Amino acid sequence: MSCLVRTSSRTWLRCVGGVQHPLRGLFLRNYLLQCTKNVLPDVNEEGASETDTGTVRDSIDFIHLNFAEMNKLWVRMQHQGHTRDREKREQERRELRILVGTNLVRLSQLEAVNIDIFKKHVLPGILEQVVSCRDAISQEYLMECVIQVFPDEFHLQSLNGFLRACADVHQDVNVKNIIISLIDRLAMYARSDEGGGIPNDMQLFSIFSQQVSQVIQSRPDMPPEDIVCLQVALINLALHCYPDKIEYVDRVLENTEEIFNRLNLDHLESSSAVSKELTRLMNIPIEFYKNILMLLKLDHFSALFDYFDYQARKTMSVYIITSALESDTYVTMQEEVDGILSLVSPLVQDQSDEPEEEGDPEDFAEEQGIMGRFIHMLQAEDCDQQYLILNAARKHFGAGGNKRIRFTLPPIIFAAYKLAFQYKSISETDDKWEKKCQKIFHFCHQTIGALIKAEMAELPLRLFLQGALTAGEISFENYETVAYEFISQAFSLYEDEISDSKSQLAAITLIVSTVEQMACFSEENHEPLRTQCALATSKLLKKPDQCRGVTTCTHLFWSGKTQETNGKEMHDGKRVMECLKKGLRIANQCMDHSVQVQLFVEILNHYIYFYEKSNPQVTVQILNQLVTKIREELPNLDPNEATEQINKHFTNTLEHLHLRQQSPPDSGPTYEGLEL
Repeated sequence: MSCLVRTSSRTWLRCVGGVQHPLRGLFLRNYLLQCTKNVLPDVNEEGASETDTGTVRDSIDFIHLNFAEMNKLWVRMQHQGHTRDREKREQERRELRILVGTNLVRLSQLEAVNIDIFKKHVLPGILEQVVSCRDAISQEYLMECVIQVFPDEFHLQSLNGFLRACADVHQDVNVKNIIISLIDRLAMYARSDEGGGIPNDMQLFSIFSQQVSQVIQSRPDMPPEDIVCLQVALINLALHCYPDKIEYVDRVLENTEEIFNRLNLDHLESSSAVSKELTRLMNIPIEFYKNILMLLKLDHFSALFDYFDYQARKTMSVYIITSALESDTYVTMQEEVDGILSLVSPLVQDQSDEPEEEGDPEDFAEEQGIMGRFIHMLQAEDCDQQYLILNAARKHFGAGGNKRIRFTLPPIIFAAYKLAFQYKSISETDDKWEKKCQKIFHFCHQTIGALIKAEMAELPLRLFLQGALTAGEISFENYETVAYEFISQAFSLYEDEISDSKSQLAAITLIVSTVEQMACFSEENHEPLRTQCALATSKLLKKPDQCRGVTTCTHLFWSGKTQETNGKEMHDGKRVMECLKKGLRIANQCMDHSVQVQLFVEILNHYIYFYEKSNPQVTVQILNQLVTKIREELPNLDPNEATEQINKHFTNTLEHLHLRQQSPPDSGPTYEGLEL
């Protein structure tokens, strides 16, 4: 056999040349290839001895010729038979493709083939046959086969020739998949330990970028989604092979933008194939960098946003913000805030192409909730810079409309309150910290005012009360005036904007509890606040609400604090008793018997609380009278779930009193004379 090969490899080929049926010819030539597998010479000309029957060049010529003939037979199969059986023939051809590809596998197994021989003799012969056959099925499979069977080092040294051949294949060939397969393989090789990376003198990205552009130009009918898919492969190559070359990533984005301009693509529907590919392209740098601030360094990233429709832009914006939250990316400069919020503007403010019909309220709330969380990532190390950041965020989010600001402005306000505490902490090094605190509270006052204009009341009321607490704790210049103003604004909202009885009770309870906690007011300011709270509770619409509100106000006269008490609790037992007696009178006026008894039990608990706090106005005699009254009323209640709860509440109260009676005298006030 080796003698035959050395003398003339064509002798064997002539023996099978007369076979006319392509299928039989394929199998016969494949048999020939298998028979010669172990006898083909595999040495270079320099290393060949006199006893050698040939060199690797002879083997290459033999396999090339066999490959060419087999490919012709394989292509001939497509043109035999009736046209109605075309799909069947194509399926048969795909099932037989491995027979032709075995020639390329055999070439790759020749150990004497080095990079130089591959570039000069092996690859040119293969590409010549592939391009000349002009058959799409053959070209697509064989180009893919070349990529898979030969080593990565060979591909690196022969890129230009292979990519030029890609531009010359049939228009029906899916050249996109071929190029992407090669790019992905070389990118994986560059990342692998045995790969050793791409040689420094090889401009791999530039080569692919240039050749991909030529392929796109040579195929004017290439679908836009395939073009973008090629850019996806390029950006993957740039990021994995040249992670420090951010300009390569930007070049891919720029090329994509130019292609879209040339094709007049605009406002791509989110469901379209090209929009999905563009989304995949833009997601890659987000996933790779894990830092959305890197996106601001890509000059053409934001420009590609304009090619999406509203829904796609919003989806991309959610992905960007979610990525920032997951990676704990903090935004520390005002310019970065402007850049990021401009980039994700579909989540920040209304868009010109936004649909008129309302979307899913739950989805909208979730999206805005994400933006609210992102606001807490706007943190600068310097307090002055943080104030600039909050101002910048306020400008962006303030233009978001009434639907959005209820989610986004409150986090900004709380961040401003936090900044005020930070200024307090650096008071020793910043002699202007008090003026800066005043400026912060002015900023918060204006921002809360924007929420009020958006026809909200309960949320601004809570924010005003939180601001009053914050001002009282920081104690900067004119802090009492600021705190009083914030509580006054809360009272105004309560009186002018809140009309629902349940909301009124919740609001006045919040106001009372806030005033009770604060110790920054002088008696001159604290007294009208106490009086106003008591007056407001007595004006509640429903009698049960009045009763509960009035009894809550008792704490203002017992545990309230003023500057005159040096932050200690005031103990005005007389005013406490006035409020409790008023609560009893209001409870007696309730027409619903079960509600009346429930209020008696609640008032009893208030009396017990102040008795144990040593209020001299509360006596055991009063407790006995109230316990007796409740016991008389309970049997008259209709048996239902509400009655069970009242009985349970009263039983627990008596159990507490019983335990207190059994406690040692030094553990608290005694209940001598209490009748249980």
